[in-house]
Amino acid sequence: MRIIGIDPGLRNLGWGVIDVSGSRLSHVANGVCCSEGTALADRLLSLYDQLRAVILEWTPDHAAIEQTFVNRDGAGTLKLGQARGIAMLVPVQAGLSVAEYAPNSVKKAVVGVGHADKRQVEHMVRLQLPGAQPAGPDAADALAIAICHSFHAQSAGRLAKAVEAAR
Repeated sequence: MRIIGIDPGLRNLGWGVIDVSGSRLSHVANGVCCSEGTALADRLLSLYDQLRAVILEWTPDHAAIEQTFVNRDGAGTLKLGQARGIAMLVPVQAGLSVAEYAPNSVKKAVVGVGHADKRQVEHMVRLQLPGAQPAGPDAADALAIAICHSFHAQSAGRLAKAVEAAR
């Protein structure tokens, strides 16, 4: 199973691709899509084109994205929401379902603590994906989202097997 994790952002959209085989995780690729242009529409189109190219190149089977948190800056939250829309649209257009995870859930799954800082997340990503060199904090967060999804997908698979066996 190949998973792409996406950390949405209007300036920098992080992405990370991992392969999952049983309980074994391996790093495939990661990076950051940096928006280009000054107008909001141009920046969103830039993110769309870059993320589309990533999905076409790495052909994931599943996509996972971090949920948006609401901050005090309403205008900033709305802009982030638009970038998040792009981050959800591109995988769905490629035929993938998109799972969503709260930031604290991702941190708890990867670090063991829901309020871990970015350095702790990156450290644990490197431990769980030997050889991974995240292209920055946004890419490390995206890899963490992919790892979180792998844990949830494996749990769901075990549960489905147990229910089937009980029938």
